[in-house]
Amino acid sequence: MENKAMSYRNRILGAIIVNALCGTVLLLAQSGIPPAEIERVGQSGWQFLKINGDARQAAMGGAFTAISQGDANGVFGNPATLADVGDFNIQLNALRWVADINHKSFAVAGRLGDVGVVAVSLAMLDYGDIPETVNFPLDASSTTPLVTGNMFTANDLAVGISFARNITSKLSLGGNVRWIRQTIAELSMTNWSFDLGTMYYTGFKSLRLAISARNFGPDSRLGGWSDQYQTESDNVRMPFDFRGGLAMDFLDVEGSPHLLTIVAEGDHPNDGTEKFHLGGSYSFERTFFLRFGYKFNYDVQEYTFGVGLNFAVGETMGSLNYAYADFGELTRVHMLSFGFSF
Repeated sequence: MENKAMSYRNRILGAIIVNALCGTVLLLAQSGIPPAEIERVGQSGWQFLKINGDARQAAMGGAFTAISQGDANGVFGNPATLADVGDFNIQLNALRWVADINHKSFAVAGRLGDVGVVAVSLAMLDYGDIPETVNFPLDASSTTPLVTGNMFTANDLAVGISFARNITSKLSLGGNVRWIRQTIAELSMTNWSFDLGTMYYTGFKSLRLAISARNFGPDSRLGGWSDQYQTESDNVRMPFDFRGGLAMDFLDVEGSPHLLTIVAEGDHPNDGTEKFHLGGSYSFERTFFLRFGYKFNYDVQEYTFGVGLNFAVGETMGSLNYAYADFGELTRVHMLSFGFSF
């Protein structure tokens, strides 16, 4: 009777927390989203925060909210999934983005006993060398671009700290706080962002529901203007992103070497139309992985796929994951993630 009562209380507590969190993130989302009749595309900055360098999450169509992977890369998706990390995990990610832009990220997570899991992360975007041009005035009303022969660089940086814990046996919560900076030539701006996520196991087989609110923060402003024709920049909004997803495992009978996970996710950004992500992952002996996904309502992005391998080095477990993402006429993006658990 006592165990049944405790299970019943946990379910009630989980439902209360999930409902409260849903209400909170919906309010946050509504506060950062303009009316539906206003076109939202291009109304926010800090676009590098949308890039998730984790090859496993990318291979499954970017449907990361309900993926419980138990590694440090949860900081780049749903921070609530960090609650599944064991003692210690480290992840390294690298990808070549559109226009030969390099993106690298790093995350390390460690468990503090029953207190929860703490993680730190770093993400960097390097635009490479860019030819400098200036506007040369032909007359009082027109200008023409002039290549000076000089080069300049641009880069983005995000440094974060995260925390997650299991509230009950079915519910986990997590959050990130990140300091972010963007630099282009002599211009720069800094800001902070906050992410919040939850994962809830419904009790129906392996079905789980998850929600996340990402990139919430204040407006910012570029500083360092030196051109006499420039005035102070407008406010730069954060790319707030609200997601809800679900996932379920199949073929997971006792003793079976096979496991199939299907995930689906809806995405409501404040600077574009609603999007939908669908992904799947098949594994054999929890060692070899084949992943696939599709992105709906994107301008150029469509299908994704990838492979993964878990391996042992002594008492240390390692993982190697690869993802391919199709960007149509723009490029084909290749992503690689490498990690260890101690």
